[in-house]
Amino acid sequence: MQPEEIKALLEQQIASSQVEVSVDGSHVNLIVVSTAFEGLNPVKKQQLVYGALSDQIASGVIHAVNMKTYTPEQWAAAQ
Repeated sequence: MQPEEIKALLEQQIASSQVEVSVDGSHVNLIVVSTAFEGLNPVKKQQLVYGALSDQIASGVIHAVNMKTYTPEQWAAAQ
């Protein structure tokens, strides 16, 4: 799966999100920034991302996902 396809999928599934994607074979590295993460703990944020990618993970197209999730405020502070 191409990075652009993953980016488009996540941005469609997760409201108000900005996504950065890099792919190494079947391993995907993500940075996801979204207002949808506000008030969620880290596990809930990851579950939201995994939920959007569940079909690709189940089919084996995506084998491993490394993600960093931020609210817009957290992302601004991290910069």
